[in-house]
Amino acid sequence: MKQSRSLLSAASHKGRRPRRGWWKIPLTVLLTAAVLLGALCLALGRNGLALMEGYLLARYAFVETEADLSGATDKALDALVNGLGDRWSYYRDAESYEQLVTRRANSYVGVGITVTYEREEGLLVHSVIRGGPAEEAGVLAGDVIVAADGVSLAGDNREKGTELITGEAGTTVELTLLGADGSERTVTCTRRAVHSPSAAGTMLEGNVGYVKLDNFYSGSADSFAQAVDELVAAGAESLVIDLRGNPGGYVEQLTQILDYLLPEGAVFRQHSRWWFETVSKSDAGCIDLPMVTLVNGSSYSAAELLAAELREFAGVPVVGEQTSGKGYSQLTFALANGGAMGLSTATYCTGEGNSLIGVGIVPDVAVELDGTDTQLQAALELLK
Repeated sequence: MKQSRSLLSAASHKGRRPRRGWWKIPLTVLLTAAVLLGALCLALGRNGLALMEGYLLARYAFVETEADLSGATDKALDALVNGLGDRWSYYRDAESYEQLVTRRANSYVGVGITVTYEREEGLLVHSVIRGGPAEEAGVLAGDVIVAADGVSLAGDNREKGTELITGEAGTTVELTLLGADGSERTVTCTRRAVHSPSAAGTMLEGNVGYVKLDNFYSGSADSFAQAVDELVAAGAESLVIDLRGNPGGYVEQLTQILDYLLPEGAVFRQHSRWWFETVSKSDAGCIDLPMVTLVNGSSYSAAELLAAELREFAGVPVVGEQTSGKGYSQLTFALANGGAMGLSTATYCTGEGNSLIGVGIVPDVAVELDGTDTQLQAALELLK
């Protein structure tokens, strides 16, 4: 019994002894934190650390505790990008970035119509998006929206029309329409996300297919191909591709359109910040029709490259005004504050390696607008 008590006492005493090596845990944590902090300092450099220090001082040392740090951060990030001296890079605050994402998706929440203000009675429906809420409700191109939810849109109230007709998805709006025959009717549209086609085709006299391409954002390549296919099926014997006012968009949409239009070969080259080159190639399928492109000073980026590559690869003439000369592509990086920074990360050029930076496209036929669409008329003359 005495021996048993001795063993129990020894075991109890052993359990109360501190575990050997416990100090290794906090030491490991401290060393890891030091390594991470060192890596952060190395990555940021002196300037990056200064920016971080400035924010911390503004947050914890500035006397005005209710200062708008969010607004100050937006201004600082905007100034940082502007300081790079690149007109194509940008910063967008959270609200502007959300609007940018929506615009680049070629979609919005609404009823699916485009309108003009030329009628005093209200908003003239210029076009109705296929499959949208307005089409389903029976709205027709040529109708005049004279009221929305009982509010008159005549005269100066036309400016309120967009605000009254758009709204949250799932809600409804009652539109009072004046038909082309003078009759009045009321329809109800349920708002939802509507895809806005970026290309539209029209058949002109002499079996000339006219395609207006508004941008190179999401779905634009499919929209463009659909418009051209419909014109070809209707008997188009030539094409005018209108790129005036086109701000550009996504590289993949551009290369898809080039692949659709041109036969086999290299159609686009891009050199990234990280010193490697990518080459996009077209397959053998193409649109074998005479073409002309229309450009102006507001044809940017992918719009310029499309016109330049069509001319370089297939001899397609360019009509209009000299373009801006953009040759950088941007990536948009979402930031922790909800905003985003768009930075030029690559240069691009035609399939043969010709850059448009600072040069743009000098049209084959230079034409300025004089109140009528003299540029389109010049394009039609070339096709004759």
